[in-house]
Amino acid sequence: MEKTIKSQRLPKTDSIEELARFWDTHDLTDFEQDLEEVPEPVFVRARAKSISIELQPTEAEHLKKIARSKGVKETTVVRQWILQGLHQSSYTGRPHNKAMQPSAQRARRG
Repeated sequence: MEKTIKSQRLPKTDSIEELARFWDTHDLTDFEQDLEEVPEPVFVRARAKSISIELQPTEAEHLKKIARSKGVKETTVVRQWILQGLHQSSYTGRPHNKAMQPSAQRARRG
């Protein structure tokens, strides 16, 4: 007697981890009849803003060495530092490092 192949169903979950596990062990072509085309994007990423930061050559070289030691780009290191600073200042309601604040004298010039 032959065994009948049990038809598999797509998981009904919003869990990314669960869906990832499912698709790691299944082939999309086995579910073509269950798929439907969606006309608009499902996941929309917010557009990021870019800023430019001027560094002295020695500062830029130091940053490059730090990034190289971590195996990442300089922009990744700077972004991590900025996010840490933003995260820390959000807990206190004020910046944690006064040295990073522009002086009154520089603010008037600028």
